[in-house]
Amino acid sequence: MSVEYNPVGWFEIPSPDLAKNQQFFQQAFGFEFERLEMPPYTMAMFAADHSKPGSAGALVQGPDVEPATVGVTIYFGCAEVGAQLEKIAAAGGTVLMEKMSIGEHGFIGMFLDVAGNKLGLHSMS
Repeated sequence: MSVEYNPVGWFEIPSPDLAKNQQFFQQAFGFEFERLEMPPYTMAMFAADHSKPGSAGALVQGPDVEPATVGVTIYFGCAEVGAQLEKIAAAGGTVLMEKMSIGEHGFIGMFLDVAGNKLGLHSMS
C-alpha cells in the first residue's frame, strides 16, 4: 500500500499563557511563529514548509484548552536529544526523561514545556 500523506496533518499544544509558551519554544528550539486569531482561539503557528516531511502545528490558547501530561504525546525531531534537553532546561522547561536509546530507531527524551504539557524529543544520534 502506498502512502500519499503522513498520518498526522496538524497538532495543537495547549498554552493558557500563549506569549510565555511561545517565548519558551523560541528560546529552547529557535522556532518562529505566525499569530492567527480564530475567536475564541488565538494560535501561534509553528513556521512550516509543507513540502517537507512532518506535521505542522500550533500553540493554542482558548476557553477549552488545557495542558496535559497524559494521553497523546507529540515528539519534536532534533539533531541530538541530550543537547536539546539542555536548551529546554535553560529556557525554563522541565526534563522528565534524559536521553534514552530506542535501538536502531535512535534516541528519545521527555520534557514539560512551561505550560505543563508533556512532550517528547527524537533524534537518530
